[in-house]
Amino acid sequence: MRVVVRIGGSVVASPPNPQLIKEYAEAVNCLRARGHELVIIVGGGAPARQYIQLAKDVGLTEQEQDEVAITVSRLFAQLLAMKVGGSGWKNVPTSPEVARELLAERGVVVMGGLKPGMTTDTVAAMVASEVGADLIVKATDQDGVYTKDPRKHADARKIDALTFDELGQLMEQDRHKAGIHQIIDPEAVRLLKAKRIKTVVVNGADPENLVAALEGKKVGTTLQ
Repeated sequence: MRVVVRIGGSVVASPPNPQLIKEYAEAVNCLRARGHELVIIVGGGAPARQYIQLAKDVGLTEQEQDEVAITVSRLFAQLLAMKVGGSGWKNVPTSPEVARELLAERGVVVMGGLKPGMTTDTVAAMVASEVGADLIVKATDQDGVYTKDPRKHADARKIDALTFDELGQLMEQDRHKAGIHQIIDPEAVRLLKAKRIKTVVVNGADPENLVAALEGKKVGTTLQ
């Protein structure tokens, strides 16, 4: 199976979690050994948002703030890439085309953000389309998609499955802005809907949830 894995910065970077990064490296190598092809896209999480605020305080534009956040996401991608493949993997891809070429060569690719105005959710959707992925797995800081933000509402209910149309109705924000933080960003939802790429949202605190999603087990929330 060819899979794009989106590891949220909220999972491995907020705060930076070296043990979890190591566990993801082990899971990736295990899945590769089983014959799966994976593109892993890592977010920058809280550190990226801190640098966005720093860039804003310096007086940089929103596009420039995004550039800074992209650099942070690539640092976390570099950490995971080098743990998976060694120092020869230190240069992470900066375009979907390069990701496709490396996937054909290695079977595993690790990358961060790509360009301003595009979150790593959207990067995942774009790359999935570029490489012809069968599935996207998003590892986040929640057990799946909820009717409301469970961090704010005690009566929030997890949803096991829903369509992209239904997901769009749950979105709190409907446009990109630097540092946007919600379960899947609106631009990614629009792209996933257009490309009809099956997506599973899982709790990223345990990399075994990634393995379970690839095995077709009932985990998280399925979007299609």
